Amino acid sequence: MQFLTNPHVDFLSKRKFAVTASAIVILIGLAAMVYHGGPDYSIDFLGGTEIHVHFAQPAPVKDIRSALSEIGFGRAEIKNFGSVNDILIRVEQQESGTEISSNILKSLKERFANLNPTLLSVDSVGPKIGKELRTAAIWAVLVSLFLILIYIWIRFEFVFGVGAIIALFHDVLITLGLFTLFRLEISLSVVAAFLTIVGYSLNDTIVVFDRIRENLKLMRREAFTKILNVSINQSLSRTIITSLTTLIVVLVLYINGGEVLRNFSFALLVGVIVGTYSSIFIATPVVAEWENRQLQKAGKQTRRRR
Repeated sequence: MQFLTNPHVDFLSKRKFAVTASAIVILIGLAAMVYHGGPDYSIDFLGGTEIHVHFAQPAPVKDIRSALSEIGFGRAEIKNFGSVNDILIRVEQQESGTEISSNILKSLKERFANLNPTLLSVDSVGPKIGKELRTAAIWAVLVSLFLILIYIWIRFEFVFGVGAIIALFHDVLITLGLFTLFRLEISLSVVAAFLTIVGYSLNDTIVVFDRIRENLKLMRREAFTKILNVSINQSLSRTIITSLTTLIVVLVLYINGGEVLRNFSFALLVGVIVGTYSSIFIATPVVAEWENRQLQKAGKQTRRRR
């Protein structure tokens, strides 16, 4: 199926603008991380107890905090979770999660007896386990990127692997930066979304690289930049159709998936858009710049011999 008929867009001529725009977005994300002291990690990585309570009618957060202050949990994080009747309470690990949840629920029932507070769920993670999970998540992303580099190096050339890895770092950094900027939590499900983004972006990039490899054999007399542009244009219809269909599904998940899946679907939403963009404006331009530098180096060596 052809979404676009024989497009002739000079993508590589716009690579400097694209790289500049990406650099600005990444720098904003990094600045947000420095300002906020890093991303907002969920209980999965920090450790503590997370309690989900349902009220028959909306309960003011300030009144809930007042009730918790009386039993020593005044520093707890309290926020609405999904509907206005649902409250999420997060406290640092102090004692067993069961005792914490029992004390909190008892206090809420005493203060808000008319609102019938009901305990929906309790999640508890020890600080040591949270730290181990955070380290494991970082290693999972780094190891996957390294294995991808080896795979593309074997299947194509080393420069194609470098281009793909730079594009993947680009995608993850932008998504992570937006999470930090909007103060969204990084949980295990979001890490899974990051790995999904890596796989999705890589798939798009390999499609373009595969077309480049074919055209290098068919268009040997053409300039390398032209071959890259032709290859991107030839795979453009497939890229747009795949990205749009995936985007629609993820958008529906983001809108209707509820609060539990909100951050996960947001990461995928950003990842699909950024991954499609990077396969065209980041990965391929890296290959083009590498080749241009190699030609310049070869030209200098030839002039020296003369």
